[in-house]
Amino acid sequence: MHILFSKAAVDRLSPYLEDGKNQLKLLHDTEGCGCVVSGVPALQLISEPSVDDKLAQGEPFPFYYEPRHEIFYEPQLRIDYNAVNDSFSLKSNSQIYTVNLRFLTKGSAA
Repeated sequence: MHILFSKAAVDRLSPYLEDGKNQLKLLHDTEGCGCVVSGVPALQLISEPSVDDKLAQGEPFPFYYEPRHEIFYEPQLRIDYNAVNDSFSLKSNSQIYTVNLRFLTKGSAA
């Protein structure tokens, strides 16, 4: 899995990552969804990965994800940020996963 972050997304995320205490995780959030298939993607700020997390290389940020959820995403993804709506989006070449990608900061060292 690989994520290319747009310049706007890099500018928005950099303040959270510049001190090296926090890392990004592409989370497949199933809270309140009923089952894993109904999960929604979220971008989470974490202070350390869990034992189930796998590190992937993104441009320019590496990120963690849970390999069991990899099946729900294409290998090449893009994250963009829209300053007008204060929202992130997650897309690939063949689909839009969400134009309102939640950014969760709970669990970070912020």
